[in-house]
Amino acid sequence: MKRSHKVRFNLGRGANYEKWKITYPDKSVKYFEPSEVIIIMKDCFLRNQKGTATKIYDGDNKTVCAWVECKQLEVISNYTDDHNPINLIRYNPKVNPFWTINGVNSDGEVIDEVISIDRDLFSV
Repeated sequence: MKRSHKVRFNLGRGANYEKWKITYPDKSVKYFEPSEVIIIMKDCFLRNQKGTATKIYDGDNKTVCAWVECKQLEVISNYTDDHNPINLIRYNPKVNPFWTINGVNSDGEVIDEVISIDRDLFSV
């Protein structure tokens, strides 16, 4: 099964600014308020367009260049703390032109389970 779901944090101005954007296999898109849901992603890949990220790191304007690809996901609105987030996953090409897990370059990492808690991502 292909990793066909894409999840990223939307920074484009407008009604969906600073919401999670999920693109589904059928190319449909939904946006979610980070404080109202958690997203549980299974069999994930940290995708990064390194050339674009490096340009942003060097001073260019931000543009979409990274997302999480996953095989399965679930959006939960009534979160119960039955997950134990362990490692903080970050992406900000103005700080580092690559994904980091606990501060270590993690571009291209495959992770069994990623969970969103508010605006942050964690491996579980």
